[in-house]
Amino acid sequence: MILNSFLQSFFKHLEELRSRIIKSAGAFVLAFFCCYNFIGKLIPKIIAPAGHLIFTSPGEAFSAYMIVGSIMALIVSSPYIFYQIWAFIGGALKPAEKKFVIFFAPLSLLFFLAGAAFAFFVTVPMAYRFLMSFSSEYLVPMVTVKNYLGFLGHMVLACGVAFELPLILAFLAKIGIASPEYLRQMRRHAIIIILILAALLAPPDIMSMMVLAVPLIILYEVGIIFVGFVYKHKTL
Repeated sequence: MILNSFLQSFFKHLEELRSRIIKSAGAFVLAFFCCYNFIGKLIPKIIAPAGHLIFTSPGEAFSAYMIVGSIMALIVSSPYIFYQIWAFIGGALKPAEKKFVIFFAPLSLLFFLAGAAFAFFVTVPMAYRFLMSFSSEYLVPMVTVKNYLGFLGHMVLACGVAFELPLILAFLAKIGIASPEYLRQMRRHAIIIILILAALLAPPDIMSMMVLAVPLIILYEVGIIFVGFVYKHKTL
């Protein structure tokens, strides 16, 4: 009976997850088609920090349009996608914990957009300038538009997700899973995990990895402050 009840609950949550993923994917596709007409106007502004880029195959320029359109669609559809994420999380919480979703859901969207903006205006230009500094008379850079936009999209998504870290830690503290003391004790382990995540999320070069890892470590420390703030108000 217990096993049967567990399986029913598991498959129910699995079906809900499937439904929310399909809805999120549908919102993303719809946003992509809505943004498509603006891609041509946006590409010159996006590639401006890199100067003139080249493409080496007939389909590469089309791929560039798809990458830019996907980035735009992700940003435009992010409010609905985050709603689906938090609606799914809320279903697994206790009634007393569900009220926290109302506070954390809008903040998670703002943190994601802040991370995406940080990547676009800070991380990508800094990493690109550093990597291009190795060019010389014998090493002439010929960056393709697909590679540059792929690098940009990778970093925008990675930084958007990374900026959720303080909020995730604060949410875990609010529902009683994390504490400031525990997070301080786990700092060394967290740094190792952050370096591994940065290696997985960032493009495959050490500069991009460090450009992502350093803000993540800082965000972990910010998360400890957030958790301390949460705990302070829980005791009031």
